[in-house]
Amino acid sequence: MSAPILELDNIFTDIAQYHILHGVSLHIPEGGVHVLLGRNGAGKTTTLRTIMGLWQAKQGAIRFRGEDITKQHTSDIARKGIAYVPENMGIFGGLTVEENMRLATLDGSFDQDRLQRIYTLFPALEKFWNSSAWSLSGGQKQMLAIARAMIEKRDLILIDEPTKGLAPAIILNMVEAFREIARETTILLVEQNFLFARSLGQTVAVIDDGRIAHSGTMAELVEDAALQTRLLSLSLDAHQ
Repeated sequence: MSAPILELDNIFTDIAQYHILHGVSLHIPEGGVHVLLGRNGAGKTTTLRTIMGLWQAKQGAIRFRGEDITKQHTSDIARKGIAYVPENMGIFGGLTVEENMRLATLDGSFDQDRLQRIYTLFPALEKFWNSSAWSLSGGQKQMLAIARAMIEKRDLILIDEPTKGLAPAIILNMVEAFREIARETTILLVEQNFLFARSLGQTVAVIDDGRIAHSGTMAELVEDAALQTRLLSLSLDAHQ
């Protein structure tokens, strides 16, 4: 296993009067896809938002490539090479696909090699390049959100439930796209679709009530039906 690109050490996060994370510790190896699983409300999205500085950790440390980024602003964290694709996608519906993409670049210009790679992964974006983002289907909007995160070279992409509400055929395309993206970028994926997570994940952590209940390889979790049921109240075998 490679050295961690991202480390969370005993992170506590509160939102208003609510205590959400209770000592979360994670070590995300560099390279590949790493999955954070858990029930609704367990703290998955809060973990991603805390990493990005959108919510501030009350206690603990977050290190990216060994540098403490716990108290840094979101814009500074992004400039270090971390991108975030939120569950609501974060695209601008009143802008065209091109305008959405251009806003995600550092200087408003495109690296043509990267753009062509995105067209290969998500051909619909080239087709609807001059169309309003509102006119895209749900799957196409998700493609746009992911493409925005990779239009510049990123070291780490945090992605929150990318398959939510998508048709099975679109999800299959996402699997291949994520595998291609992971060739150059580490992905930390929050996901409820267990088949999708299993097909991509190298490591997995399960969060429950704001605490890490389990961490290990995805292969170990897939092979242990009793562990799946204990951690998630669900066997992956039931969803094949």
